[in-house]
Amino acid sequence: MPLKKNQIIPLTIEGISSDGSGVGRWEGEAIFIPGTAPGDLLDARIVKDCGRYAFGIIEKLVTPSADRIPLDCPAAGPCGGCALRHLDYAAELRAKEEIVADAFRRIGGLELPVHPILPSPEVDRYRNKVQFPVGRDKNGAPCIGFYAGRSHRIIPCPDCKLQPTILNEIANALCGLFGQYGLAPYDEETGKGLLRHIFLRQGKHSGQIMVCLVCTRGRLPHSEEITRALLEKFPEITTILLNVNPQKTNVILGQETKTLYGPGYIQDTLCGVPVQLGPLSFYQVNTLGAEQLYQVAAEYAAPSPEDLLLDLYCGMGTIGLSMAHQCKELIGVEIIPEAIESAKSNAARMGAEIAAKSRFFCADAGQAATQLAAEGLTPDIIVLDPPRKGCDEATLSAVVRMAPRRLVYVSCNPATAARDAAWLAKEGYRVERIQPVDMFPRTKHVETVMLLSNSLITAPLKK
Repeated sequence: MPLKKNQIIPLTIEGISSDGSGVGRWEGEAIFIPGTAPGDLLDARIVKDCGRYAFGIIEKLVTPSADRIPLDCPAAGPCGGCALRHLDYAAELRAKEEIVADAFRRIGGLELPVHPILPSPEVDRYRNKVQFPVGRDKNGAPCIGFYAGRSHRIIPCPDCKLQPTILNEIANALCGLFGQYGLAPYDEETGKGLLRHIFLRQGKHSGQIMVCLVCTRGRLPHSEEITRALLEKFPEITTILLNVNPQKTNVILGQETKTLYGPGYIQDTLCGVPVQLGPLSFYQVNTLGAEQLYQVAAEYAAPSPEDLLLDLYCGMGTIGLSMAHQCKELIGVEIIPEAIESAKSNAARMGAEIAAKSRFFCADAGQAATQLAAEGLTPDIIVLDPPRKGCDEATLSAVVRMAPRRLVYVSCNPATAARDAAWLAKEGYRVERIQPVDMFPRTKHVETVMLLSNSLITAPLKK
């Protein structure tokens, strides 16, 4: 019998889905309830029935799970960013490990052991980047926060637990200065106002901080006074930028950026790779977690001094460059021009030897892989780090034609990683290892590193 909207049913939560919701079953139908934990006994109110599955909310928590912990952020529920903040971290890790295993079993059709998930070195305050939309609090004063789920309604959040304390303090200080000088937040409905976002970065190892104000116009009134006040209170600030975005759009950054103070970038290192970061730079938001992930990728790649390493979807080149000293040649491919320029600069900063053996091309990964395969390029190792949608068939086909002995696949989406693993398995690549890595504690996201070997090549894998 189909469920009805607002029907209340008893439910036991059995697990966590890939979107962070708890999952229970009612007469064989999966019921997804956000904010729940495995082991919760509750009364659930049905919000929408889709036939084979339904969505609901907690009507009454009858018996809480032993895995529950108190929420320590009032914005956690409506914000939606910390979808798992109500879970003990050990329970969160178990849930994420099962999400990866389930994806490879259900989508990939691969009954393979998944290695125990690697926890993040930091559970809170780990993010090196934050983009706060600027709005108004209940008193009408400028405030920072995050958008409520499926909306652009700002939930005030003066102290996000995922951001370093100093970044929250800088954003709050800026809101105070905006109010002091009468600078208005942008109103999406009317198109009026000046201040859209506060974009902050901090180098984990350098400590340097970038402040970028995203505004609708290219002039910030009282910019000198605001700059002076910020620098007096926060000497860690290395550069202050003004990004101009006059468009009615969901895109945060505009095309024009002006430097109000400093060099226009900050510096940091990632796995020994020196990087320069501006507002448009793609960079892993959890530095210590990324270094852990890259170490796994390097272990799986196991390059030797005779190897050609091809890094597809290379971004700023950090994964490939972190292994460049171990291989003969590195080729990186990325579609974003700014990222390729950053990759070339990063290679140059690593010295003449690394720069000489590294080449980076700006191209679509699929087209570039097809062209390189047509040219007879024979990389020994290919690293793939695609976006959430995974690799398209053109990319995977070209990879198979190049016949590397080893593939290292880094994924932010277990579902598409499992799909691509199944495709590659049919083409002769054997999945050897699957390693989940928690890069985003308290959120629904989990990274996976996968090692595949060419079954036609018997070169031994390093243990």
